[in-house]
Amino acid sequence: MQLHQLIDNSQAAFEAANLVYGHGTTNARDEAIWLVLWRLDLPLDIDINEPQYAERELTADEVLSVGTLIEERITTRRPAAYLTQQAWLQGVSFYIDERAIVPRSFIAEALAYGHIDDWLPALPKRVLDLCTGNASLAILSALAYPDAHVDAADIDALALEVAAINVTQHALTARISLHTSDGLAHVPGGYDLVVCNPPYVNQTSMQALPAEYLAEPTLALAGGLDGMDFIRPMMAAMPAVLNDGGALVLEIGFEREHFERAFPNLNPIWLPTSAGDDLVLLLTKDMFNTHPPVLQEPTTTT
Repeated sequence: MQLHQLIDNSQAAFEAANLVYGHGTTNARDEAIWLVLWRLDLPLDIDINEPQYAERELTADEVLSVGTLIEERITTRRPAAYLTQQAWLQGVSFYIDERAIVPRSFIAEALAYGHIDDWLPALPKRVLDLCTGNASLAILSALAYPDAHVDAADIDALALEVAAINVTQHALTARISLHTSDGLAHVPGGYDLVVCNPPYVNQTSMQALPAEYLAEPTLALAGGLDGMDFIRPMMAAMPAVLNDGGALVLEIGFEREHFERAFPNLNPIWLPTSAGDDLVLLLTKDMFNTHPPVLQEPTTTT
């Protein structure tokens, strides 16, 4: 069997199994290419249409090994990133396993493209990545702002174990400090920038999640009735940890309606992302001071 045939067969198997994507790829074709190349220890950026790769003859053992991995993806519904223990954000590689959510935050785009910088008086010197998970945003923040020290905080000790692996692998132990913290309760404060990809999935949406997402830690996803359970106390405490001129960058996914209902007096800046312009918001400390958050409790999960 040739490589292109094995990829085609794997894609067909994924399509027949009605898998759900979103943990590094968005479709069966890309997922098949990723897993086949990874299992065969081939570079993931090769052009599989080039004859030297497409027409490569595979051994029976190679075909069997790939087939076992493809079957595991189908039968377990585990995200491919958990099977390979590798994920990427903005081209940067991260270690990942089931102890932490698969990194995919759109805040990574804001950091990479400089969308945050126009709202800050100067490049940040102290950054907090709240709900850090595997520390991907903490690491991307450190790369985006080479003069900054980054605190990475999470309530989940298991997720912080994964974060420690990534901080070490990226040789950033001198610039990134890990903290066990329930929200902002146990972080030092004094931040020029806080980035946060919190649990924000509302109760109704949680009940409808496919198996691939249920394989991730519920603690990193579930945001209560309207998705704002973590965000409400965090927003109330945020001004106290921001320096003058500082800002919060918060991802809320597809929960904008619930966010605006929960904080009716706020008027955040909505940052552009590849998936839309209402998934990531920015609030400066001046915005907090001008319109302190008025919290509204949830009444619906529409």
